[in-house]
Amino acid sequence: MTYNDPVVFHEYAIDVADACHERDIKAVAVTAGYVCPAPRAEFYRRMDAANIDLKAFTDRFYRDLCAGDLATVLDTLVYVREHTQVWLEVTTLLIPGENDSDRELDEMTRWLAANLGADVPLHFSAFHPDFRMRDRPWTSLATLTRARQIALGNGLHHVYTGNIRDAEGSSTRCRTCGGLLIGRDGYQLLEWNLDEKGRCLACHSLCPGVFAGPPWATQGPRQEKIPC
Repeated sequence: MTYNDPVVFHEYAIDVADACHERDIKAVAVTAGYVCPAPRAEFYRRMDAANIDLKAFTDRFYRDLCAGDLATVLDTLVYVREHTQVWLEVTTLLIPGENDSDRELDEMTRWLAANLGADVPLHFSAFHPDFRMRDRPWTSLATLTRARQIALGNGLHHVYTGNIRDAEGSSTRCRTCGGLLIGRDGYQLLEWNLDEKGRCLACHSLCPGVFAGPPWATQGPRQEKIPC
């Protein structure tokens, strides 16, 4: 991790979110989703969006590598989806030999589709060896692409690859007509084919997300400012 989970500084995170809202600034939590029910409810009442890490889909991984348990994280995912207005996205860091088997990816993405719905975005991120896990290789683009295809095959509409340059895997396509909605290259936007309400310009289907009009006023690539 390159950050501290906001549930570690629970009260401060809530105070910051409240101060942001006074200035019409959105609060986004990036978290492992490992939190008890009472503080979880208090925390997510203040958040506008959350990216929750689903680190794996086995109890073995959570027990041996995270000193936690899978059930608590799954419960948080369902809670945020069903009981809050928080915009939810999920991220899984794929570690070669630990959580990247076809079977585990199939079970995980089937669960996500059944319990969170097809429109919750899922990000597969590439691992690089560091700190206490230098005995594993970098995650290949082939592994990320395989995971993405399994997820799409199980009905998820918006599945992305991250920590690697992959134009197709990082772009957003219309779930109805398949047209390119948001073309990305790294952190740059190359295309934006949505109207001011987030509808596809080709077929007018609504793209799930939080939108505030086009991210730029003139033609040409710009930094992305809106999470999708």
